[in-house]
Amino acid sequence: MTSLYNFKTITVVPPSKDFIDIVLSKTQRKTPTVVHKGYHISRIRQFYMRKVKFTQKSINEKLSHILQDFPRMDDIHPFYGDLMHVLYDRDHYKVALGQVGAVRHMVDNIGRDYVRLLKYGDSLYRCKQLKRAALGRMATACKKLGSALTYLEKVRQHMSRLPSIDPNAKTLLVTGFPNVGKSSFMNKVTRADVEVQPYAFTTKSLFVGHTDYKYSSWQVIDTPGILDHSLEERNVIEMQAITALAHLRACILFFMDLSGQCGYSIAQQLSLFKSIRPLFTGKPIVVVFNKCDVCTLDDISPEEHTAIMSAVEEAEAKWITTSTLTDIGVGDLKSLACEALLAHRAEQKEGSGRFQAIQNRLYCAVPVARDGIQRESFVPDSVLEERGTEPAARKRRKTERDMEWENGGPGRYQPNTRKTWDLENPEWVDDIMPDIMDGHNVYDFVDPEIHQRLVELEDEEENRLQLQEVEASRKPAYAELDPSTVEAVQFIKDKVRVLKMERAMKNPAIRRTRQQSDAIERFNSRTGSSDGRGDSLTEERSSRKRQRSTSAAQESLQRDRSGSSVSTKSTRSLSGRSESRERSMSVGRGEGYKDVNQKLRAVKLSKIKSRSRNRVGKQGEGDRVVNNLRPKHLFTGKVKSNGKRDRR
Repeated sequence: MTSLYNFKTITVVPPSKDFIDIVLSKTQRKTPTVVHKGYHISRIRQFYMRKVKFTQKSINEKLSHILQDFPRMDDIHPFYGDLMHVLYDRDHYKVALGQVGAVRHMVDNIGRDYVRLLKYGDSLYRCKQLKRAALGRMATACKKLGSALTYLEKVRQHMSRLPSIDPNAKTLLVTGFPNVGKSSFMNKVTRADVEVQPYAFTTKSLFVGHTDYKYSSWQVIDTPGILDHSLEERNVIEMQAITALAHLRACILFFMDLSGQCGYSIAQQLSLFKSIRPLFTGKPIVVVFNKCDVCTLDDISPEEHTAIMSAVEEAEAKWITTSTLTDIGVGDLKSLACEALLAHRAEQKEGSGRFQAIQNRLYCAVPVARDGIQRESFVPDSVLEERGTEPAARKRRKTERDMEWENGGPGRYQPNTRKTWDLENPEWVDDIMPDIMDGHNVYDFVDPEIHQRLVELEDEEENRLQLQEVEASRKPAYAELDPSTVEAVQFIKDKVRVLKMERAMKNPAIRRTRQQSDAIERFNSRTGSSDGRGDSLTEERSSRKRQRSTSAAQESLQRDRSGSSVSTKSTRSLSGRSESRERSMSVGRGEGYKDVNQKLRAVKLSKIKSRSRNRVGKQGEGDRVVNNLRPKHLFTGKVKSNGKRDRR
């Protein structure tokens, strides 16, 4: 049975001093730690703004976690709400959580204000002082939570020890004066282990145990003893029992000690029963007269007997006598209380509108008599004869279980499954069936129609083969091509491949690979066609007039692009450099440059300006580095007797 609330998952609430240390150490670990006055002012501002924001966020997360973990009294079950009010004081609890929420809001405002001020910091010193002031004000605000956090930690520790009570489960609630046997009954019917001592107020809080009845789990709650005085005079221990009686829908077991060994008279116990009877409204009640091994109802005076019975009748309660010492009536009390609660819950459901809605959809079919003839039940003569004999003389049929115990019990006895076989000769039951007989497999002749089924299977296979031949005949026949047609098809495929290759290499900047060049040369030599790129290059060279002559490097580059097999190391390097420069220095549309020279000048200036940034960017403020590995004050001066060099 699971509880409605789980208070054991509330995290530990640290004291205010530890809380501040946790937040500040986390800020030191998770944020950059190195900044120099040589940095740009925007970088210095960002450095300190990050610390302030991180501290504010850490405090906000931790305080929000505390507020979310602790339950709100207005949102939980009234039983737990009143129980927390009795144990911790509702007003004090709300004030503590309210202080946590107020400090969280204050820290958010401090962080927001100082981040705004840091945006106008004009030096490293001023930004550092603003950061210091922000963290100091946040720490001061958290110090104000010292008493609230201490109180919440004590509440958390006590709430984690509260019993897991489900207010909606089937419950038996044990109540009465101290030392009347409530805890003893709890230990008898449940698996709980409640302390039992011969003095009053041994039980100082609510205890929960679980028992089973009719294949379902029930919870039994043992309450502290209640004294007969006004509500204002009751202490915290008694108010826990009053809270459980007021809010839990359970069967009330009111224990009474008629012997007076508890230290309270019968009149005092009756007075308590009448004073708390308003808490029993709408709940089944069972009055338990415990310690019947010492004193029973017959041993008390007639006046006390009459008073007890009249009080029980006025409360419409049931009563029973028990003894937890000798276990007299303990099982009957459990059954009586559980049945009373089940009947009460069924009555409540019947009176609800939901029950009426379901009942209207139900229909109970009643059989109708087909004629007026009275038909009595028929009992065989053998049964009547068996009933007429004495029970000792009746013949009992030997069952399989009896045979099992006669032959060694479970695990040793192997039942004979063949004894129920219906054979032509019963003596064949224990015979061993052979696998091979007269050279034939016995299982082939178990089925008398096996030959007919074999013929049907062969016919089915033959029909399937015929269908496959018909399907194959319907497919169109493939025409066989002569060698000249095959050669023409291959020529077309090669031509299409070459055209695709030429189309992909229309851009003269793309260098043709050796494999592509060889493939094009083989195709041209076989077909007698010419290379389009070579013709275009020769035409372009002849058409140039009044231009400067082509250098050797450019001619080698052109030969290399046209697929020439002559290639040296120098020409390859020249071609690579010229190709990369030609690709990178081309001015694209929309780049904003007038010509290639302007683009070259812009790229060079950009590289020069980025040198200092690259040098600084190699080392950030988040790196754990030592800029000066040999500081002067540690490595200068004479070696002293202690082995150190300290010039100061």
